[in-house]
Amino acid sequence: MQTVTNQNSGGLRQWLTSNTPQSRFQARCGRTWLAWGKLTENRLAMIGLGIVVALILITILAPVISPYNPIAADLTKRILPPSAAHWFGTDQLGRDILSRLIYGAQYTLMVVGLVAITAAPVGLLVGTMSGYFGGWVDAVLMRITDIFLAFPKLILALAFVSALGPGLENAVFAIALTAWPPYARIARAETITVRRSDYIDAARLQGVSSRGLILGHIMPMCISSVVVRVTLDMAGMILIAAGLGFLGLGAQPPMPEWGAMVSEGRQFLLQQWWVSTVPGLAIFVVSLGFNLLGDGLRDVLDPREGD
Repeated sequence: MQTVTNQNSGGLRQWLTSNTPQSRFQARCGRTWLAWGKLTENRLAMIGLGIVVALILITILAPVISPYNPIAADLTKRILPPSAAHWFGTDQLGRDILSRLIYGAQYTLMVVGLVAITAAPVGLLVGTMSGYFGGWVDAVLMRITDIFLAFPKLILALAFVSALGPGLENAVFAIALTAWPPYARIARAETITVRRSDYIDAARLQGVSSRGLILGHIMPMCISSVVVRVTLDMAGMILIAAGLGFLGLGAQPPMPEWGAMVSEGRQFLLQQWWVSTVPGLAIFVVSLGFNLLGDGLRDVLDPREGD
């Protein structure tokens, strides 16, 4: 049985590492396998991946692993230090900080996820159109991009949230509006590099429309660079979301958002340090995890990196 299993494993490995793939699916699986092998060689990247996976699992299992109700107040237990009953202590309303951290991971992951799936496609589309068509289309789209890049992200997000009103949905929308310009710049640079390639000219001679070239040939070439930038930017998105929550413009009480938790505990920082320090450390660890993973993905996906 073990011999058969080893043979099957060896056959699968040979299929994945074949220099002559028989189909597009096999080629993609082979590239994914090689990229995963290179990523696993980077210990820091694997630590970052572990942190991100842990964040996702905590988000999914929050109702199961949370020891207490994250929003139920108990004034008889206010400002308790860390103990066996409350690992990270309690806050000024007697709420368990660990439970609030666990449920706060849901909002953190939701913010970065929603921003990533909205800002990245917008930036990718704007950048590829700008780089492909050039001329006045490029000038108009890039000047709009420059306007957004001229303002610091946090300041621009504060302006949008102030205009739209406080709330988690408005915070996500504001962060997404400030996050897309770097992706547009990256996609434009990649598009300018590949738009005169032989395979693009061949596809154009076969009658492929501009829309088909952009969506089917140019965008896939830009995705790897955009994915790396999105992963690296997620740490900044978390910090902006936490900053908005700290200022009272993000998730509203009693929602257990990490930035709001830091803000609520700042008045107890000198005597009851755990109220603000623990959620601050959570923000730090998750931001570090995305940065480490992003650095590893850059080494794997960047075609200009050598072996």
